[in-house]
Amino acid sequence: WTMASTATDSPCSALNLDNLPIPPPTHKVNSRGETIVLGIEGSANKIGVGVLRYSPKTQTYHILSNPRKTFIPPIGQGFLPRETALHHQNHVVPLVKAAINEAFPEGDVGFFLSAICFTQGPGMGAPLQSCAVAARMLSLIWNIPLVGVNHCVGHIEMGRVATGASNPVVLYVSGGNTQVLAYSSQQKYCIFGETIDIAIGNCLDRFARVIGLSNDPSPGYNIEQEAKKGDKFLNVPYTVKGMDVSFSGILTYMEQEAKTKLKDGQVTKADLCFSLQETIFAMLVEITERAMAHCGNTQVLIVGGVGCNRRLQEMMADMVQARGGTLCAMDHRYCIDNGAMIAQAGILALQFGVTTNLKDTQCTQRFRTDQVTTVW
Repeated sequence: WTMASTATDSPCSALNLDNLPIPPPTHKVNSRGETIVLGIEGSANKIGVGVLRYSPKTQTYHILSNPRKTFIPPIGQGFLPRETALHHQNHVVPLVKAAINEAFPEGDVGFFLSAICFTQGPGMGAPLQSCAVAARMLSLIWNIPLVGVNHCVGHIEMGRVATGASNPVVLYVSGGNTQVLAYSSQQKYCIFGETIDIAIGNCLDRFARVIGLSNDPSPGYNIEQEAKKGDKFLNVPYTVKGMDVSFSGILTYMEQEAKTKLKDGQVTKADLCFSLQETIFAMLVEITERAMAHCGNTQVLIVGGVGCNRRLQEMMADMVQARGGTLCAMDHRYCIDNGAMIAQAGILALQFGVTTNLKDTQCTQRFRTDQVTTVW
């Protein structure tokens, strides 16, 4: 069970983040004073394990390994909790081994971990629980603490470190979440706007099933490729309600358009994908711009699986640049669910003395971003 190198980027400076000064460690560190954690992510159809190191000498965070596996259902089907959980259970041990072997190529001599970080929610119950069991087991075997991580905060902190964004307005777009956020004086991420029904990624995934696109590598990616070939724009409903957005009605409308106009050749799959993307991405740009104006921020950070869509990044960049700001965006390595993002949020919590008792490691499918006190 071998994998290619999964961590090729240089260390990222912690000095750009404008975080509070890191206090002296109360957790185990290695002989060089470094903190190293292992993160496990498995809230949806991807399971990832990442190893992350903080070096006090250089004040940098460095991803040492970040392998992952994706459960891909057949065309026309979504991923069900039970099947996804079984997939994660089959792959978690090989992924942990692969992550450790890549992070510590010298073997047992250099092996050291300060903590095990894991996704505590939100997400699908059975997959979350499968990964939590693995995290508890590793914690007990190696006698190191656990750190439960909010999945959404993991995305944000990974994005901040990878791009150097200190205090951005955050657009978080994925299969299960759609939120516009910014950091508040209450040491929490404040949600300025969100979906009032389904997430944007869920809308894209379900529409891909309607028109028969593959789930490999992901429905959203295949919609993005189809949209590049579209040249006819349909008048799709545009549903922004204050700072919130709605996608369920748009999905119903697009399903009907596909059933009536696709069969008789009035439109192509590419036209439908193009029209859907342009409309829902414009909605996201609108509410993000209003959050920028309200907060007075000049940085926008896009995180989550849908965030690696190049067209969304282009549209957002046009708006941000027109306001004299900067767009911070990433590619699929860090936008899509991965273990390193859980390790990143976990190591920040650990450095400020936050751990999770074994009795408190139960998972929750509903765990809002603004429930987390981000003490760093």
